[in-house]
Amino acid sequence: MDSFANLLDGFATALTPTNLLVAAIGVVLGTAIGVLPGIGPAMAVALLLPVTYGLDPTAALIMFAGIYYGGMFGGSTTSILLNTPGETTAVVAAIEGNPMAKRGRGPQALAAAAIGHFAGGIIGTILLVLLAPLVASLAVDIGAPDYFAVMVLAFIAVTSVLGKSRIRGYASLLIGLTIGLVGLDQMTGQARLTFGSLHLAEGVDIVIVAVGLFAVGESLWVAAHLRHTPDKAIPVGRPWLGKADLARTWKPWLRGPFIGFPFGAIPAGGAEIPTFLSYVTEKRLSRHKDEWGKGAIEGVAGPESTASSSAAGTLVTMLTLGLPTTAVAAVMLAAFQQYGIQPGPLLFERESALVWGLIASLFIGLVLLLVINLPMAPVWAKLLRIPRPYLYAGILFFAGVGAYAVGGQVLDLLILFAIGVLGFAMRRFGMPVLPAIIGVILGPAAEQQMRRALQISDGDLTGLVNSPMAVTVYVVVALILAWPLVRKLVKRRAEPRVPV
Repeated sequence: MDSFANLLDGFATALTPTNLLVAAIGVVLGTAIGVLPGIGPAMAVALLLPVTYGLDPTAALIMFAGIYYGGMFGGSTTSILLNTPGETTAVVAAIEGNPMAKRGRGPQALAAAAIGHFAGGIIGTILLVLLAPLVASLAVDIGAPDYFAVMVLAFIAVTSVLGKSRIRGYASLLIGLTIGLVGLDQMTGQARLTFGSLHLAEGVDIVIVAVGLFAVGESLWVAAHLRHTPDKAIPVGRPWLGKADLARTWKPWLRGPFIGFPFGAIPAGGAEIPTFLSYVTEKRLSRHKDEWGKGAIEGVAGPESTASSSAAGTLVTMLTLGLPTTAVAAVMLAAFQQYGIQPGPLLFERESALVWGLIASLFIGLVLLLVINLPMAPVWAKLLRIPRPYLYAGILFFAGVGAYAVGGQVLDLLILFAIGVLGFAMRRFGMPVLPAIIGVILGPAAEQQMRRALQISDGDLTGLVNSPMAVTVYVVVALILAWPLVRKLVKRRAEPRVPV
């Protein structure tokens, strides 16, 4: 009951006219900046950090929270409409959202994403209020073997359900893992696949890889087929979700938070793994198997709800342990520190008004996000009416701007277009793009956690399976790998034998 009393006090703080205005500005800025490929919410918060020096701490952090959620939805907008993820958490939205947009259902995909963000964020924030101390205490006990096992699960689960061939899926994953090796070994400092370039010593930024494989690869693919296919304007369609759409999306909206929030609360977690797992879960549970890959609305609703709830989960470890699990959380931690505030176990006691005002502003920001962006869905979807030569030229321009903004180096542009050519080749040979993205995002982290676990066990391989959680996850991995074979055997036995 103390939590709810404190939350009511937080609403009294967050509902002042000044803080409401600051939250609205944050949501609008976050959405606008999130639309630009490569310039996600983390960069937006970092750029606005000096601007907030004149604001009081509560107003500054409320603005950052609005930018966080707005940026996530902005990234999903271009991911759905243009197959150009604004940030890594929006990668999964492109898989089903972009085919929906091409079928004239862009507004429905955007509405499913907006409501998913709202539902996931509201449920995630409620869980933040109720479970922050408990989740934080459990997260501290999760070790390197557990992290590695969960990442292996993400590799296997997503790669197994994408594409027509498992071999091509694993080949795509291998490409991503190879790109993830570029740079300095974090544990030994040894340069790997840098070819003598100091710039590559920092590795290839995931934003460049995602934008290259999706946006540039898609643009090259469209350009290659432009002469062979008529250039028809894609219809915008109805602006709201129908009864059939609501019947298919309400369960993914509610399932997403219970996948995303725990992963967000785990130190070194984030929204990438749970959005991938949410996609796999919804595909397994869907009754519309034939629509997956062609525009299944569940594939937008579930991952977007998961991503939003994961954002609430990241605040658990940031506020209670002082551990940022995402780039945005790291910048917000810097914002706390610039005001002389140190997040940790005593933060809720020492800065109660600020913390609960921030948590209350999350609810307000989510309502503002829905109110502002839901009516805008048809407007955003009209981007698809632009003739394809101009549309994809614009995509290439903004992709180049986003890539250059990452590091300010011309080499980043060359890497972007080299990866774009790779994305074109992958489409040509029927290889799914998502496993490559997973490999780049999770590969370095999985390697680090594996080596850390082996160091703790003095090189003994049993160190990878020395916890109940790791064993449980590996059992799930084994079931996923064995399921197709078991299904074939059961199918063969069930077939009636024809007498000779």
